[in-house]
Amino acid sequence: MRFEILNVEHGFCAYAVGNDGEVLLFDCGHGSTIRPSIYLHGLGVTRIRRFFVTNYDEDHISDLVAIRRNFTIEILTRNTSLTSAQIRSLKTPPISPAMKELLDMIDSYTAPVSADRLEPAGLKVWVFYNNYPKFTDTNNLSLLIFLQVGDILFALGGDLERAGWLELLRNTQVQELLRRVDMFVASHHGRESGYCPEVFNYCMPRLVVISDGPIQHDTQSMASTYAKHASGEWVRTPSGSEWRKVVSTRRDCNIRWEI
Repeated sequence: MRFEILNVEHGFCAYAVGNDGEVLLFDCGHGSTIRPSIYLHGLGVTRIRRFFVTNYDEDHISDLVAIRRNFTIEILTRNTSLTSAQIRSLKTPPISPAMKELLDMIDSYTAPVSADRLEPAGLKVWVFYNNYPKFTDTNNLSLLIFLQVGDILFALGGDLERAGWLELLRNTQVQELLRRVDMFVASHHGRESGYCPEVFNYCMPRLVVISDGPIQHDTQSMASTYAKHASGEWVRTPSGSEWRKVVSTRRDCNIRWEI
């Protein structure tokens, strides 16, 4: 089994492969050097069992046109409290080709899915989100995903900000899952607006992961803050092994777990 976060700079894309070879794709943002449509094709992937849209912003779906043209996507998972028309109303025109592609998917992926199709062998997924119109900003309508790969539990918070986190923390199942998290992927690319200290009343990860590009804003300098919440572990790097509490695509490029 494998889980890998791709270095798509100021976007997000990750994928997981189960024991049966089935693939879960989490967003499909792209950067200046990596497009998930090309990267996954190079790995021999032709089909995606389940595609998760964690956030309705361009940097999470920018490669979607190519993804749909080159891969069969079986299941779409998203925040279903919004219709395609409501998502469109939240966007400033013009609507990008990637967003048009997503809106088309939302309108066409309507068939029920059997429970046994949702999780490839060795993988388990839990999905939570806040509802529209209680929240009307796309960041706080992000998916909160817990992904179990073998015996490692990952938390992926999309672009959640503090208000959205606080609402989700009211859910006791979210609290219990946070207590089990090993790897915490910082929401909103590790920026200050995505940091919610109350999360760490429950969550004590070994490692915090930040998916982001070169620093452009002061709000991106949060690694030392997140490091206070992690216990640390050995990480393999091109130069050997390092004891780390925070890893980032900015510093470490693609980040992979082989399990």
